[in-house]
Amino acid sequence: MFTGIIQSLGYLSAQRADRLEITLAPADAHRVLGDMELGDSIAVDGVCLTVEAIAHQGFLADVSPETLQRTTLGRAKERRTAVNIETSLRVGGKVGGHFVSGHVDGVGQLLSNEQTDNAWLLSFGVVGSLQGQWQQYLAPYLVPKGSIAVNGISLTVADCGEDWFNVAVIPHTYSETNLQLLQPGDWVNLEGDILGKYAARFLSRGQAMGQTKDIDLAFLHEHGYG
Repeated sequence: MFTGIIQSLGYLSAQRADRLEITLAPADAHRVLGDMELGDSIAVDGVCLTVEAIAHQGFLADVSPETLQRTTLGRAKERRTAVNIETSLRVGGKVGGHFVSGHVDGVGQLLSNEQTDNAWLLSFGVVGSLQGQWQQYLAPYLVPKGSIAVNGISLTVADCGEDWFNVAVIPHTYSETNLQLLQPGDWVNLEGDILGKYAARFLSRGQAMGQTKDIDLAFLHEHGYG
C-alpha cells in the first residue's frame, strides 16, 4: 500500500525482458535506499513491484508480461526513462495523499498541459482501442474532487467526462515528479480511488440483491460504519 507522495525520481532501463533496473537520482537516493530490504514492495510510476536486488544507487525488480502489457513500463523499458518512486506505507506513517494499491487500472495519454498563474492544468484521456478498458475500469471512479493516481502521484480530479479528466498540479508536485517531462501524447499509468471501488461494489451488490433501502446514517451504522 502507498499514498501517492513521491519520494524520488529514478531512471528505468531493462536488464532483460522480465527484469528492470532503476537508478535513483543521487540527491534523493537515501530517501529510498535508507531502509530498503530484499522483498520490499515499491511503486515505480504507480506500479507495485518487488525489490529483487539492491545496487549501489538503485535496485532491480522482476516484472511479469501482464504488467508490461497493461502499464507504461512495457513502453518505457526500451529507453532510459524517468519514473516516480515511492516506498510502501509503514504502519503509523503519514497518509499525505490517498490510499494507492499500486495495481494499475489502465493507461491514458496526456492531452494537454496548460500553465496558469499558480499551477499546471493537465488533461488526460484515452482514444482508440483502449476506450473499452477506460469505460470499465476508470470512468466509474472519476468524480470531481475525487482522488486519482497518475504515474503513482496522488492528485485531485478537477473536472471529468466519460473519456477524459483534468487535474491542477501545484509547483512542488510538478517539479518533483516526472509530470514536468510529459508531452502531449505521452502515456501514463492510472489507478482509481480504492475506496470508491469498494463503495461502488457495495452498491452494485445491493442493487443485484434487490435492496433499495436508502443509505443514511442509520444504514451506515447498521453495517459497521460507526
